[in-house]
Amino acid sequence: MQYWPAVFKASPDGKSEDFFGVFVVSRMLRYVVALSLLALCWAQDCQVANINVMQNFDKTRYAGTWYAVGKKDPEGLFLLDNIVAQINIEEDGKMTATAQGRVIILNNWEMCAHMFATFEETADPAKFKMKYWGAASYLQTGNDDHWVIDTDYDNYAVHYSCRLVDADGTCLDGYSFIFSRHSTGLRPEDQPVVLQKKTDLCLLGKYRRVTHTGFCESGTSLDPQ
Repeated sequence: MQYWPAVFKASPDGKSEDFFGVFVVSRMLRYVVALSLLALCWAQDCQVANINVMQNFDKTRYAGTWYAVGKKDPEGLFLLDNIVAQINIEEDGKMTATAQGRVIILNNWEMCAHMFATFEETADPAKFKMKYWGAASYLQTGNDDHWVIDTDYDNYAVHYSCRLVDADGTCLDGYSFIFSRHSTGLRPEDQPVVLQKKTDLCLLGKYRRVTHTGFCESGTSLDPQ
């Protein structure tokens, strides 16, 4: 019995076209892609408890001005854009922060809100418990995790916070900031590193860009009371 004519034939110019070979290669490529995606899923279990944070974190070098250039939003009212955070190290060594950003309250009222935060240290230098509050009752207050996933201190930082862990150990409600020391955004050489960290956090494709238009320098402010 001969099966080759169905998959192996001569072209009009006399050259053979190995359709069987093309078919096999195509199927193999599909399997390779599928296995690669499966391996990626296995490598990323997305368990909050398994998230890696910055090793040998130095809060003193972390201090200073950070511009949010990317943000994965949580549920509820939160700073929208023009977000600038100032990390401070107090005389007693405690870390505190102030932040400002544009918010919309009462459906259509744009304001520049100011927030404050204090940080409680944990056994891991890169993991903090953050207590934060802002002006007026419209803004959120609470106690969140503040994890520094990665930073080079001079150019970029990746922050993460999970507010609610699901029954399967993944994050049900959380948020993340991509910070830059530059209001213009990340340097090209930092983008691959940050992209990998987004992937590690299982948040790839879930961030939005945070713009800086100078709104808080010219807009109406909600100062802390």
